[in-house]
Amino acid sequence: MSSAGVIAAVAAQQQMSAEEEEMSNYSPEDLENDWEFKIVRANTGVFGNPQTLSQLLEEEARVGWIMVEKFDNSRIRFKRPRGARQKDSELPAGVDPYRVHYGMSSMAFALLIAAIALFGAFAVQAIIMVTATLVILIPMALLMIPR
Repeated sequence: MSSAGVIAAVAAQQQMSAEEEEMSNYSPEDLENDWEFKIVRANTGVFGNPQTLSQLLEEEARVGWIMVEKFDNSRIRFKRPRGARQKDSELPAGVDPYRVHYGMSSMAFALLIAAIALFGAFAVQAIIMVTATLVILIPMALLMIPR
């Protein structure tokens, strides 16, 4: 990525952070009732898909998070009672109650974009095949780890 691209990406991130600060109004009730908050972000507008949104809401509800608002199709704010932390140690392995990213990691997404730019359709097919393979193999490998 060129230095101009890096500068533009940093500026876009700063703008999103400032926007989230302005949009995140916490009521006195929120602050008095000892809530904790988080924003779950995706690299793309996946939360515009009702099935994906429903899946995210179900996953977050399992660890006590309640949707507060949907900023857009890539950012959703949640809250949960701070006391819900006491049950976090009982969660299954791999469940992160404080995850703030949904879907492909930012690094993987950046690599995908770079691959598209550099290698075109051939690279996309290869990345999809590798990703699909990893999605299958990583959970299988995790199941084989002795506990």
